[in-house]
Amino acid sequence: MTDRAFAVVRAGALTTVQDLGRAGHAHVGVPRSGALDAAAHRLANRLVGNAPEAATLETTVTGCAVRIRCAVTVAVTGAPCPVTVDGRPAAWGAPVHVPADAVLEVGTASHGLRSYVAFAGGVDAEPVLGSRATDLLSGLGPDPLADGAVLPLGAPGAPATAADAVPHAGPVRELVLPVRLGPRDDWFTAAGLRTLLTGVWRVSSASNRIGLRTEGPSLERARDGELPSEGMALGAVQVPPNGLPVLFLADHPTTGGYPVIGVVQEAALPAAAQAAPGTPVRFVRAHRSPRKRGV
Repeated sequence: MTDRAFAVVRAGALTTVQDLGRAGHAHVGVPRSGALDAAAHRLANRLVGNAPEAATLETTVTGCAVRIRCAVTVAVTGAPCPVTVDGRPAAWGAPVHVPADAVLEVGTASHGLRSYVAFAGGVDAEPVLGSRATDLLSGLGPDPLADGAVLPLGAPGAPATAADAVPHAGPVRELVLPVRLGPRDDWFTAAGLRTLLTGVWRVSSASNRIGLRTEGPSLERARDGELPSEGMALGAVQVPPNGLPVLFLADHPTTGGYPVIGVVQEAALPAAAQAAPGTPVRFVRAHRSPRKRGV
C-alpha cells in the first residue's frame, strides 16, 4: 500500500467518500449521488489546491478521525466543527498542514449536519461510472468509512492558497425552499396546494442522503391511486400516501410512482443538506427568471 493514504481511526456516525457525482446515468437507473452540500465540497477542494471534482470525505454530525501516513494539506468546511491535529486545535475553513503519522480529528458539528474534509490530491478511491461518490441507495462507489479501513490519496496538484475569509452559511434557523409546481400538482386539491405554499413543516429525523422527510400538515389529494413509475429529478418534492412532502436529495431513486407536486431549485439544496431534525421548513413559490428579449 502506498504511503499516500490514511487509516480510519473513528468512522463517526456516517462518513462517505463524495465528489460531484455520476451525472448522466439516470436512464439506466443510477442516481447522481455526490456531495449533498456541493458548495462546501468545492470550497474544501479549492483551499487545498484540488480541482472541484476531487473526492472528499462527507461526515455526518459526529465527524471522524483519520491517521494520515504522509504529510498533506487538508481543509474542513461545511458544518462548523472543532478540528484537531494530534489533539492540538487547528483551523476550520482554512488549509492545515498535517505531518506524516498524525491524527486529524473532525469533531461534532456545532450547527448543521455535514462537514467536508479535503486532502491535497483527493481521496483516490476506485471510480465507478466515472465517479468516486458513495451512493447509499444503489450501493455504488466506496463503502461508508469503517474503523480500520485504509483509503489511498492522489498526487497533490497546485499549492493551496490561503484565504483571508471563508464564506459559509450560518445556522439554518428556518429552511425556505423555492419550489416550482408540477408536473403532478393537478393531483392535489386547491386546498392542498394552498397548504404547500402556506404551511410549516419540520425536518424529520428519518431524513437521509436519499431525501429530506417532513413532519407537519398533510397535503390533500384530488385523485386516488398512484402513478405508473416515472422519472424523478434532483429536488423533486414527492408526496407519498401519508401526504407529507419528501424532498429528493443526491441519492434519490431515479423513478417513482408517487406524485411530484413540485421541484425545488438546486441552489437551495445545500441548505437542505445542513438542516437538522426539527428545523422548520416552508415551501415558497419560486420566481421565474425574466425571459430574454427574442427568446
